[in-house]
Amino acid sequence: MSEVRLPAETRTEFGKGGARRTRRAGKVPAVIYGHGADPRHVALPAHEFANAIRHGGANVLLTLDLDGGEQLAIPKSIQRHPIKGHYEHVDLLAVRRGEKVTIDVPIVVVGDIVPGGLLNQEATTVSVEAEATHIPNSFEVSIAGLEIGSQVTAGDVNLPSGSTLIGDPDSVLLIVTQAPTAEDLEAEVAEAAAELGIV
Repeated sequence: MSEVRLPAETRTEFGKGGARRTRRAGKVPAVIYGHGADPRHVALPAHEFANAIRHGGANVLLTLDLDGGEQLAIPKSIQRHPIKGHYEHVDLLAVRRGEKVTIDVPIVVVGDIVPGGLLNQEATTVSVEAEATHIPNSFEVSIAGLEIGSQVTAGDVNLPSGSTLIGDPDSVLLIVTQAPTAEDLEAEVAEAAAELGIV
């Protein structure tokens, strides 16, 4: 996993107005939680934070230079502006080296689906427990060679050493189904139209 060092500064202004002023100054308002301590309100440089997420993924390990010390943290919840796409607010989880954390890791589907097959993705992440400084960026799940009717469960995912699956290993992530034919689609459209009273 990647580790990125970022300068952080303590925020003294809170609420919507304070957050707006922080964003106008080119920073992202953030809160650090964890280890039973009071939440700490900080501001991160927006451009550097965006680069850290772009290159390191949503589970990037951040080393924050804060108040003359260092704080390790991982993003727990990231809010982005629905239209402009910039980062509006980040919740960070304080971690220590050697500490185990539970985190959702994205699934990346690789390989080509069998001809006539259609992929239904039931989940986009897998929950694992991993050492805070060795969180996987993503898990590759190959669908190459899977027949129609095949399923991929959480237990099928190849976890790196040091990562443990959290939750039900039988929970279904991917299903390969039969792709609908043109006739099936036409019948569906006709049925929907009949239900709506459109002839």
